[in-house]
Amino acid sequence: MEAERALHPDVEVIAVDAGLYETGQLATWASPSLFGEPRLVQLSGLESASDAAVADLRAHLLRAAQGDVPDDVVLVLRHAGGQRAKAVLDAVKALPSALVVPCPPVKTAREQRGFLQQEFVRARRTVTPAALDALHAALGGDVRELAAAAAQLVDDVPVGGRRVPVDEADVERYYGGRSEVTGFAVADAAVAGRGSEALTLTRQAIEAGVDPIPMIAALAMKVRAMVKVAAAGRGRDADVARSAGMAPWQVERARADLRGWTPEGIKVAVLALADADEAAKGGSRDAVYAVERAVVAITRARA
Repeated sequence: MEAERALHPDVEVIAVDAGLYETGQLATWASPSLFGEPRLVQLSGLESASDAAVADLRAHLLRAAQGDVPDDVVLVLRHAGGQRAKAVLDAVKALPSALVVPCPPVKTAREQRGFLQQEFVRARRTVTPAALDALHAALGGDVRELAAAAAQLVDDVPVGGRRVPVDEADVERYYGGRSEVTGFAVADAAVAGRGSEALTLTRQAIEAGVDPIPMIAALAMKVRAMVKVAAAGRGRDADVARSAGMAPWQVERARADLRGWTPEGIKVAVLALADADEAAKGGSRDAVYAVERAVVAITRARA
C-alpha cells in the first residue's frame, strides 16, 4: 500500500474482509473509474473467504491472465494459511505479474519481540530493550497490534535535534494501564455478552488510537470462527479444525464462545458486522459509532 501511495498519492483504497464479501463487488471496484483515479483493492482474511469472494476472485484472475483487467487497479490479497481459497492462491501464483510475499508466522515471544524491534529499525528509530519488553507486555503477541503501536510511537514521540530512543516512559504514556484494550479484548467481551465492559473497552481503545476498522475485523474473526464450528457440529476438535481451516485451539475457543448463543443470535451478529464493516469503510461518516453499534448488537444478540 505504501509503495502504491508513493507512485499515486491520489490512489483510492478499498479494504474489505473477504469473509464479508458479497457477489459482484470486485467487478464494481475493478471497473474503469470515471475520472481515471487508480485503485487499490485489499481483501484480507482470504483463509475465511465467502463463496462469492472465491468465485469472483477466480473469474477476475482468469481475466487478468488474458490481459483483460484495468492497469490502474491493484489487487492485494492476504491469506493466513489453510486450504480455503487455495485455488485463488494458485491462480495468483500462475500470473507472471503477481508479487507473492511469504509471511512466516511469528509465534514465540522471542520472534514477536524481534518483529517489533524490526519495525523500529525499518522506521529508522532506536528503541530501548525495556521499551520493547513493556510494549510486548502491554499488547501481547498480535503482530498487527505491535506494528500499529510501533508506528504510533515513531510518529508521536518527538526526536528533538537528535535521534532520542523510544523508551519505557514513552510506552507507559501511550499504553500504560491499557494492555487489555485491543480489538480482540473488545471482541471477547462482546461475544460473552458483557455489554458494559465491551463498550468501555471500545471507548478506551478509540481513545488510545485504535482504528475502528481493525476492531470490526477482530469482532468478525471471532464470530466467523463461531459460525464455522457451529456448522461443523460435535465432531472432534482436530477433525473440525481440518475441515474448517482452523487450529485445534481455535476450535476449542470457539466452542467456549458459542455457549449461550442461538442460531438466530449468530445471524443477528453476522448482519450487524456486515453493516458495521460497510459503514466504517465509507458507508457512514462516523466509523466509531458503527463499531459501537455493532458491539451493542452483538451483546444483545447473545442475551
